[in-house]
Amino acid sequence: MVTMEPIQVGDQVLIGVEVKLPKTTLLSISTSRGYIMCGALDVGLLNEKLADRQIIAARAVGVRTLEQLLAAPMESVTHAAESLGIVPGMSGFDALLRML
Repeated sequence: MVTMEPIQVGDQVLIGVEVKLPKTTLLSISTSRGYIMCGALDVGLLNEKLADRQIIAARAVGVRTLEQLLAAPMESVTHAAESLGIVPGMSGFDALLRML
């Protein structure tokens, strides 16, 4: 099952997506510039194989809900996200604010 829900960040309404799969759930919240996601995101792949795309993204591990994704510290971030001041340890909410 796939569900989408509005997520208020600052004065923007973002899209939160939850994909229920067998034994796991994929979570993401996106802006027009980038996104945060659960541990399924492969930041290494984005930084190495897709570096030319300059993808702005950050990953949190151990989250099970969109609310947890917003509150969780980012475990890893892409180089493009770092250029916006997004760093590991920053909350998902704060990372999204920098992506607006």
